[in-house]
Amino acid sequence: MDAVLSSTRLRALYGSSPLEHIKTLVIAYLLLKQTLQVYRHLRARGVIQSVQDACKWAVQEVMLLALRLPAARRKVDTELGKARIQIESKMIAQGPGVTRHLALPENGKTPDWILHEMEKMDAEFDNHSDWRDGKISGAVYHGGEDLMKVIMAAMERYSVSNPLHPDVFPSVRKMEAEIVAMCLKMYNNPNGAGATTSGGTESIVLAVKTYREWARAVKGITKPEMVIPETAHVAFDKGAAYFGIKTHTIPVDPITRQVNIKRVARAINANTIMIVGSAVNFPDGCQDDIVSLGQLATKHKIGLHVDCCLGSFIMPFLEEAGFPVKPFDFRVQGVTSISCDTHKYGFAPKGNSVIMYRNPELRRHQYYINPDWVGGLYASPTIAGSRPGAILAGTWAALQYMGHSGYLESCKSIVSAARRIAHGITEEIPELYVLGNPPASVVAFGSNSADISALEVGDAMSRKGWHLNGLSRPGAVHIAVTRLTVPHVDEFIADLKDSVREARFAPPGKGTMMTLYGLGSSSPVGPRLVGRVAEMFLDTLYKA
Repeated sequence: MDAVLSSTRLRALYGSSPLEHIKTLVIAYLLLKQTLQVYRHLRARGVIQSVQDACKWAVQEVMLLALRLPAARRKVDTELGKARIQIESKMIAQGPGVTRHLALPENGKTPDWILHEMEKMDAEFDNHSDWRDGKISGAVYHGGEDLMKVIMAAMERYSVSNPLHPDVFPSVRKMEAEIVAMCLKMYNNPNGAGATTSGGTESIVLAVKTYREWARAVKGITKPEMVIPETAHVAFDKGAAYFGIKTHTIPVDPITRQVNIKRVARAINANTIMIVGSAVNFPDGCQDDIVSLGQLATKHKIGLHVDCCLGSFIMPFLEEAGFPVKPFDFRVQGVTSISCDTHKYGFAPKGNSVIMYRNPELRRHQYYINPDWVGGLYASPTIAGSRPGAILAGTWAALQYMGHSGYLESCKSIVSAARRIAHGITEEIPELYVLGNPPASVVAFGSNSADISALEVGDAMSRKGWHLNGLSRPGAVHIAVTRLTVPHVDEFIADLKDSVREARFAPPGKGTMMTLYGLGSSSPVGPRLVGRVAEMFLDTLYKA
């Protein structure tokens, strides 16, 4: 009886039981954790932007619910059906003369038959663009017919090679290592480390993966976050989606098109594993303030990745070519990794890029190693296991053929052409303006006039045979100048003037740019609908 009374007195004196104390502590911890997440989000986005985001989300959800109503759903499905037909009509050859090969032939075909059939397939698409005309933005980075012959000879020599087996193909291993070494030297970090990849997207995704593993191993971060400019390549978002990383997307200055450094600093917290800068970015070809980003990375002891996939073999040659350039490479303190596409302005065969790190220790976090597999020890430096050694041979051959002097002259001609285009827009077409101050090969233009949409201008240019890239926020259009573009600069400016006149006086059109980018910004559900159209496009890629 005395024990019971003592227990009662203790509960009265100290409150709840130990179990209830634990429950209270757990609830307090969860509330504190959630509050901290909300605080970090508000700090990164700002109160006003967070409220706007919440309102946009609410409106979007309401509109999506409305679109589920039978009448609205039928209308949306009808319009999407029209879009599907339009996509398929452009991408899939039709007609009685079209042959579809949907099963293996009973017997193998002769080389002559195969080449003839390829010619027939090319002829089936008589309305497709000919990249040799020099009217395509980027896409084909052609170094000339002589270089092409060298590349093809190198690829033929190593057509069956696979870097997964360096003991069988030691020359391919050597060439890959030398490709990385040449790029490291070019970006002023000869003692660094790197690897070749299948393209810029894989290089960026691997960088994201590397920083996640590094932060977990070195800093114990299990809820990783990264901070990127809104103009950063979408491959960073792709990597974040793949590897479960929260992304803070920071706006850029509307005039300079550089990421807002103060906003980047506000977004950094204890879970931040990396920040990102571009030199140059894909949308408007402008360069972020890499020095300031490097200072932030150094202060917070986090990674700074500089995306030079598009700048590739242009940015490192700007200064020597006589063009002004701000620091961007490993000479900047705080830069810990750089991606560079050899298959762009390096003129290597498609399917090659290089991811570079400041030191080998950081690169090791990129590797995947499994010592316990029943098939034996498995170790892979990149995402792929088997890789085409032929592409490495072609890349090595391209770098050797071009050399420093070749890339320097290429930089001079391409950047000079881009500056002529920018000057022509600024001085001769008052209805348009150039976004930011692009230092390299990309020029993006928007509209100064309420009566003219830059996207309408882009569609008018498409009707003249130009294939440019539409942008959003703001609605704009860009051209990535290549060696093929250089002889057609005057034609581009003349066609652009005509297209502005057409866009001013013609009724609003329904061109590709207006349909996709106009729809994407027309309402809160616009991006969802554009996403549906994109799914149709991807489905059509695999429709035989």
